[in-house]
Amino acid sequence: MILDKIVREKKKELLRLKKKTPLPLLKKALGKKKGRHVFYKALGRKQDIAVISEIKRRSPSKGILRKNFDPIAIAREFEDSGATALSVLTDEKFFGGSLEILRKVRAEVSLPILRKDFILDEYQVYEAAFAGADAILLIAAILTVSEMRKLSGVADRLGLDVLFEVHDLKDLKKVLLLKPKIAGINNRDLRTFHVDLAATEKLGAYFSPKTILVSESGIFTREDIDRVKRAGARAVLVGESLMKQPSPGKALQKLMGKSRGSR
Repeated sequence: MILDKIVREKKKELLRLKKKTPLPLLKKALGKKKGRHVFYKALGRKQDIAVISEIKRRSPSKGILRKNFDPIAIAREFEDSGATALSVLTDEKFFGGSLEILRKVRAEVSLPILRKDFILDEYQVYEAAFAGADAILLIAAILTVSEMRKLSGVADRLGLDVLFEVHDLKDLKKVLLLKPKIAGINNRDLRTFHVDLAATEKLGAYFSPKTILVSESGIFTREDIDRVKRAGARAVLVGESLMKQPSPGKALQKLMGKSRGSR
């Protein structure tokens, strides 16, 4: 399965990275730099529904999403068009991303940024902080409860927020033990890449009202937003439907259009 393959490759990648730049050196380079938990604050301030706009070049299921890929121009478009936050894919082998892209985007926009990757080790949390991310993604399907607790603890000490991602009841049971401030329900099954918004409807009711619930993947229209909002989502993460459009910014405005008069 593709998820297992991604995890295997990520572990090999980590070994190479740690050999090139050991964790103590990365920590030294980071110094006392800390985030300010701005990702959580930004999502919580939104009255209608927050939109996390995603920047990614390709995906294993859809291939190249955008041939003329200019992440800085896209980030600026999203910021100008009303995005609440950005998600930047940093996996290179399967999604065509990189931490360098995140660093460049960080230098150009003021929006909070989520590092979207398959995080398995605290090394990647320090990488995220050094690159300028404000939050990290922890995927319950590839981590144990103890691993998520450890990684989220490192993130918290560095001032980063955590988006805990679930897809099914097995994932849910693990994440609920951690009492998450932000939880994402991925409507895409990472093992089959099948997408169904019913995942948000099925799992949304299990979360505390205090948790900011994010519906991820499969959001193409305002009707989709309204559907997951009824299921308890206070934010959506949208990538593919925006990245395929000639103007991602205009596509975002169209997606959000009806919300402005409904505050």
